[in-house]
Amino acid sequence: MASTVYYAELHTRARADNKISKVARLCDALDLKKSVKKNDLTAIKLHFGELGNDTHVNPAFVRQVVEKVKAVGGKPFLTDSATLYSGSRKNAVDHLHTAYLHGFVPSVVDAPVIIADGIYGENDVPVRINCKRFKEVYIAGEISRAPSMIVVSHFKGHEMAGFGGAIKNLAMGGASPRGKRAQHATNVSVDKNVCAGCGKCVAVCPQKALSMSDGKSAVDVSCCIGCFECITVCPTKAVDINWDIEIAPFMERMTEYAYGTVKGWEKRICYINFVLSITPDCDCAAWSDVYLTPDIGILASRDPVALDQACFDLVKAAPGLNPTNPEMRIKTNFDKFVERWPKTRGEIQLSYGEEIGLGSRQYTLVKV
Repeated sequence: MASTVYYAELHTRARADNKISKVARLCDALDLKKSVKKNDLTAIKLHFGELGNDTHVNPAFVRQVVEKVKAVGGKPFLTDSATLYSGSRKNAVDHLHTAYLHGFVPSVVDAPVIIADGIYGENDVPVRINCKRFKEVYIAGEISRAPSMIVVSHFKGHEMAGFGGAIKNLAMGGASPRGKRAQHATNVSVDKNVCAGCGKCVAVCPQKALSMSDGKSAVDVSCCIGCFECITVCPTKAVDINWDIEIAPFMERMTEYAYGTVKGWEKRICYINFVLSITPDCDCAAWSDVYLTPDIGILASRDPVALDQACFDLVKAAPGLNPTNPEMRIKTNFDKFVERWPKTRGEIQLSYGEEIGLGSRQYTLVKV
């Protein structure tokens, strides 16, 4: 059965039709009172962006979601969980500081920020799912305990997942660090013939699994937790995984965690994807690369699979903005994420999500 996905295009010539108004209309289309009950402590699940990233969701847009939740009687709070890697969001103190620097402060968003898995990422709740890869998953405590939730995602590329939208926001963002480790569960390797000996991977490794040996990087697989931060920063791509063997299980583990984050309270969750500033990298990167396509719009649904499928289809149909391949700038109807990350298989999160009951890939697009 097809799910409804609401779509707000970006063309406008009037103040009453600006992006902020479009966010408000999408919330009205979702009919939040069906999900958010009076006095619900409503989680607004976000990615606040790694310090240095500037393409995370605009706090002014989030403010509209906050206002709409309050209008139906909810008590919203903004939330996310700790990262695996050593960055600006590894513990709640640093995470809050980063959120504030990026504009997610009560004076702007009119809601508090609460890190969902505690000061050190140890506050989680086991959720039984009985899927192929996991029987039980570990979800950040305050996300699991919230009686309702609005998942607000920036739809963009990702070096491992191919792309990230509502499903990835649920999976990685909904999990505590031990849940993130379980999802990754993949050891990296170093091609010493390609390694430049720069040491960047050593510097970012949170587990000290990487070290320098004879001027080259070396990995201790007994310490590796598979956070992939080393892959992200390696300038020569000497650090990698066995894609043929590892990528499909990784995608399935990630999708099962998304399923575990919503299991049992699916009707109390709504989703909004911002298909703007479509960068090749996740907002976990401490930078924002040039966009893969022009801005497309803002979409919303009660079905995360249908929503991500619609966003994926719109990005695929759009013209490319690849700066290194001029031919791709005028070409349309191709997978921008695979073109940028050829080894990824992002659509697994859609097909497997449908298979395990997370949602439907069939959708009806309704413009608002």
